[in-house]
Amino acid sequence: MPALTRPSCCYLNKTLHLLAPTIFSGCPPCLECSSSFLPPGFLGFQVPGVCCCCAALRPRYKRLVDNIFPEDPKDGLVKSDMEKLTFYAVSAPEKLDRIGSYLADRLSRDVVRHRSGYVLIAMEALDQLLMACHSQSIKPFVESFLHMVAKLLESGEPKLQVLGTNSFVKFANIEEDTPSYHRRYDFFVSRFSAMCHSCHSDPETRKGIRIAGIRGIQGVVRKTVNDELRATIWEPQHMDKIVPSLLFNMQKTEDVDSRIGPPSSPSEGDKEENPAVLAENCFRELLGRATYGNMSNVVRPVFAHLDNHNLWDPNEFAVYCFKIIMYSIQAQYSHHVIQETLGHLDARKKDSPRVRAGIIQVLLEAVAIAAKGSIGPTVLEVFNTLLKHLRLSVEFEAGERRGSMGSISVSTSTKDNDEKIVQNAIIQTIGFFGSNLPDYQRSEIMMFIMGKVPVFGTTTHTLDTSQLGDLGTRRIQIMLLRSLLMVTSGYKAKTIVTALPAPFLDPLLSPSLMEDYELRQLVLEILHNLIDRHDNRAKLRGIRIIPDVGDLKIKREKISRQDASFMKKNGQLLYRHIYLGCKEEDNVQKNFELLYTSLALITIELANEEVVIDLIRVAIALQDNAIINEDNLPMFHRCAVMALVGAYLNFLSQMIAVPAFCQHVSKVIETRTMEAPYFLPEHIFRDKCMLPKSLEKHEKNLYFLTNKIAESLGGSGYSVERLTVPYVPQVTDEDRLSRRKSIVDTVSIQVDILPGNNPVEDVVTATEEITFEALKKAIDTNGMEEQEKEKRRLVIEKFQKAPFEEIAAQCESKANFLHDRLAQILELTIRPPPSPSGTLTFTSGHAQYHSVPVYEMKFPDLCVY
Repeated sequence: MPALTRPSCCYLNKTLHLLAPTIFSGCPPCLECSSSFLPPGFLGFQVPGVCCCCAALRPRYKRLVDNIFPEDPKDGLVKSDMEKLTFYAVSAPEKLDRIGSYLADRLSRDVVRHRSGYVLIAMEALDQLLMACHSQSIKPFVESFLHMVAKLLESGEPKLQVLGTNSFVKFANIEEDTPSYHRRYDFFVSRFSAMCHSCHSDPETRKGIRIAGIRGIQGVVRKTVNDELRATIWEPQHMDKIVPSLLFNMQKTEDVDSRIGPPSSPSEGDKEENPAVLAENCFRELLGRATYGNMSNVVRPVFAHLDNHNLWDPNEFAVYCFKIIMYSIQAQYSHHVIQETLGHLDARKKDSPRVRAGIIQVLLEAVAIAAKGSIGPTVLEVFNTLLKHLRLSVEFEAGERRGSMGSISVSTSTKDNDEKIVQNAIIQTIGFFGSNLPDYQRSEIMMFIMGKVPVFGTTTHTLDTSQLGDLGTRRIQIMLLRSLLMVTSGYKAKTIVTALPAPFLDPLLSPSLMEDYELRQLVLEILHNLIDRHDNRAKLRGIRIIPDVGDLKIKREKISRQDASFMKKNGQLLYRHIYLGCKEEDNVQKNFELLYTSLALITIELANEEVVIDLIRVAIALQDNAIINEDNLPMFHRCAVMALVGAYLNFLSQMIAVPAFCQHVSKVIETRTMEAPYFLPEHIFRDKCMLPKSLEKHEKNLYFLTNKIAESLGGSGYSVERLTVPYVPQVTDEDRLSRRKSIVDTVSIQVDILPGNNPVEDVVTATEEITFEALKKAIDTNGMEEQEKEKRRLVIEKFQKAPFEEIAAQCESKANFLHDRLAQILELTIRPPPSPSGTLTFTSGHAQYHSVPVYEMKFPDLCVY
């Protein structure tokens, strides 16, 4: 039998024996005193710790506590005596700590002796005392109470564990007047978390223990989070136990199909019977009470649990967990969760593509739920992280392709598809980020992404593509432009200058000159997002001859002064890219549709009388280029350009509503319908369309004529002097830099573009056969004089009527051409003088010095004497 603490009554009994031995000579003392005061021959009928003959001298609180226990534990708590004990405790609160200590001693003995009936009675008495007493003296009593609960939780019997948990939950619901800073709940957190992972063989018992563990964690949370000064529960060592325990129970009965949308609030019955629902409710409550400083400690264990249990692929449970997180936390903390997710993505950047795709999809769901404006101050950092992972994904994809070159592997193709899933998830996430940002931040993000797009021949972009190769660089260009397309979707600027500032417009239009039709399509779609401020693009979808534009109900406003100024400054740049985009050989139907939509949107949003004249000049120039075919385009492309010009002029004539102009356009379209249907978009873009062998033999009534357009517009007050001047696109250094990583060199690109600028100054490259007629023409001076006069007349007319931008562009192109030629000549003629130390050459990637003896050097004559 374990040693017992000597009760106070034993000392009192010994004192009485000493003072009056004749009176108390036959009185049996306690067992603790029996060795000294037991009379000879007395065997004893003692109860441990109680003096039978001196019960009246024992403390009153002990007598009251003993009286609540019946002889048979099945009878339950003696209610009348319990009322007396409660009244005594309320009347004398200073005795509460002694009552609790005495009850704890009794309960400890009963637990050890497996007297479950008396344990139940003791805990019921403790609960009633706890609920009845609210005073400053309750603090010592609580320590005894928690000690008894700990005893029950340590026992191996499930019933006692559930009993202790229920008592703790009742205690957790009591609001104390003052916090107790010395009290810690480390043991209870550990014990309740262990109960949440119970593996009892009986399913019902296991379920009961897990429910008790979850309710215990909920009680600990409620008891500790209310006081800001007692923040021990938020420490990582506690959250690392609490959060995984809740997620473990949520995961067991997760039904993905029923979790679509915001998590539904569980009913009261489900909370008590279903561990998953109860754990989810507790998890929400924990998240709702978390503050900014505690958010990391709550979210990081979620990532650890998902990593340890491989729940990123498939990621349905991960997505559901983060939906709960985003809906439960305070809105202003949403960006913190997003940053934690990005940090975890950085930590797992070398994992399999499906794991990274699962994390990014979770991030996508979190961003979609985040309230507008709550993304946080580090917006550029977030986008930089996403773009970095986009580059890594493309690099991994390119590396796998290089590694599998020459062999066909099913696993390699699967990895490529997985990387594409990662890339698409990043693009969608960037789009959602952009849609949640205010306009002023969105414009910054547009500039930021555009600065990442690599352009061949330039080093202005900040994204490292040195390890990607040509194919990888093209892939990253497409991914970044798709991201930019997502960000610009739905962007509505009051003025076009805000949507297309000069630092953004120039790099945006650079990819439109690359010889990759997909890149050009993306650039045009981005341009449509920014120009279309009245949602007219859907009405213009598809290139066609519109019988009545009024049926489209196009929304438009009068062009503002800022927009007119923008077109005056940047109009030639837009026309140039549209004109050159129509001349690309790899254009498909979608490219022509987007080019048509670009012209139509400029007409709706940005056109005044001057812009209308410029647009007509561009259309006529495209028609002339298709007829002359200086670029050797295939017949399909030439007919497609003719169809595009016809569809656009039909739209433009109805938009400006000049009857004579409309009549001329309608007449040409009718003639084409009868004689040349391949000049109409409805026919040329069919699968089987008969194409002509040449366009030179067609009649003029199939073409739009500049003189008739000028007559029709001049009668309506338009200034048509500039219509007679052929449109010539600007040629800048951008053509050298932004076109394909070319097979030809920079100078040849310039030579290809320049002859179309001025037909009078064409360079004859082919060697003409010298005949008698050729010599006769060379001697005939009259013809030469007429040609010189015609040249002068054209030059004077050009300088009188052509806009200043075109004249400047032509002069600049000539200067650039001459500069490049001079640089070539100087490079070929001027060589550095020989050096005795040798010259540095590279052979097979290795540097070698070749020294030249002095006697072999050739010096100028003036230097030798």
